[in-house]
Amino acid sequence: MAKVTIISERCKGCGLCVEACPRGCLRLGQDINAKGYNYVEFSDDGDKPCTGCAFCAQLCPDVALRVFKQERG
Repeated sequence: MAKVTIISERCKGCGLCVEACPRGCLRLGQDINAKGYNYVEFSDDGDKPCTGCAFCAQLCPDVALRVFKQERG
């Protein structure tokens, strides 16, 4: 199990991370940051939970995503 945090003020809403996520855990949100961009949101509510692959973070040109794997136990 994993979690993705978004630094909303760095995100420019390009959507590269949304396209990169094989599990569909990211989406472009409705909220707007100080720069006027709709930023990405993480949602792990679906039937395919985040695996922590970090494809999203690797493709983010603004280094706005952090991926954390949680220990089982």
